[in-house]
Amino acid sequence: MTRTIRFAPLRLRTRVSLLFVLVGLGAALALSLVSYQVARNYLTDRRDEAVERQAFTNAQVLLGQLPSRRSDAFELVSGIRTEQGGFAVLHLGAENLFYSRDLRYTQAAFPADLVNSTLNGTTARQSFDLDDETYIGVGVAMPAVDAHYFEAFPLSAEQRAITIIGSALLIGAVVVSILAGVVGWFVGRRLTRPLARVTDAAQQIAAGDLGTRLDSETDPDLAILASSFNGMADAVQTRLEREARFASDVSHELRSPITALAAAIEVLDARRADLSDRTQQALDVVVSQVRRFDQMVLDLLELSRLDVGITDVHAEEIDLVPFVERIARRHDAGEVPIVVEPGSTSIAVIDKRRGERIVANLLDNARLHGGGATRIVISSDSTTNRIAVEDAGPGVASSERVRIFERFARGSAGRSRAGGTGLGLALVAEHARAHGGQAWVEDSPSGGARFVVSFPVGGRA
Repeated sequence: MTRTIRFAPLRLRTRVSLLFVLVGLGAALALSLVSYQVARNYLTDRRDEAVERQAFTNAQVLLGQLPSRRSDAFELVSGIRTEQGGFAVLHLGAENLFYSRDLRYTQAAFPADLVNSTLNGTTARQSFDLDDETYIGVGVAMPAVDAHYFEAFPLSAEQRAITIIGSALLIGAVVVSILAGVVGWFVGRRLTRPLARVTDAAQQIAAGDLGTRLDSETDPDLAILASSFNGMADAVQTRLEREARFASDVSHELRSPITALAAAIEVLDARRADLSDRTQQALDVVVSQVRRFDQMVLDLLELSRLDVGITDVHAEEIDLVPFVERIARRHDAGEVPIVVEPGSTSIAVIDKRRGERIVANLLDNARLHGGGATRIVISSDSTTNRIAVEDAGPGVASSERVRIFERFARGSAGRSRAGGTGLGLALVAEHARAHGGQAWVEDSPSGGARFVVSFPVGGRA
């Protein structure tokens, strides 16, 4: 089975920089290629004109001397002034003899096609390689004296010049690409700076600071982005505040009828001896549900106050061991052992009221859904203090460990049991968040669930 390798997407700034590099490199290479071709063709054409002119000049000298000095052909060709590194050959048609100015280079050094074309009466020019050097060979037919003149011109100087030009253009393309990358990095940084501000503002809003807004921008495009973002933030803030007020108002309005209903139920419960057994059973159901309803309304009121941020954190330094012991006794869990992990401290800085609510809700959750609490563990490190409540239940499935802290959410174990409002763990998470901490659930070493709440050392982070 083949495994597909996925690469992380590149950041926008990196993509902008790479785009500038690619565009700069492409433009520089294209310009360099055109410049190289123009320079190469110019040098080649100039060289071709020069060698032809020089070859015809030398041939003209021989043409004037051969009629009177044909027997001195070797001296005549030896007296021809060729370029350094070049060589010349003279051919006499009637005698069919070749005379070379340099004995190392004879007619055999020239390309056969060039020699044959010239001997057939056609002036020709052809490039060729000899001893790892490139030459231009020129053959000039002189039918007036029945002779042919061949001269080779070296191209080493032109090749060096072309190589230098090519190298300079290539280095220039690399430099332009580097400069384009630097410019692209600065441009990308400037482009992403507004996005970074938007990201920071969005993160602050997600963290609960609904009053965060973007500053106005002078750039028209960015001004549209800022105004749109601020308009969206205003709409979100208005809607959340309206929903929070609605929940608070509904919960508050429900308090009066529930209180009256609870009072009436208490009267009936006080005279339960006058009721039949069947009526007493119905009364017990009504009493438990009214009490549950009353607790749910109280929890909703507390959550609504947390949502609108009207409750403050009054943190103080306390010893968690006696603090948790008192809460456990009030909630019929005084026999649950409290353990401080080795190397940990039980001193923490928390809001007592919120801390009591957290521990009480965790103990109630363990009692209602986890078969009761089995152990309370207090631990700490350099950054956090933690309180964990372990239970004897079946644990919480991995797929439910995040959702279980949502409002009215129940795990599979909670759905199979009566009792609870579905808001206890949501309140635990909200109170932990108010401290700058968090709440989560994991597997207990004893096999049940382990609900953990952390607080920053020294108070709210």
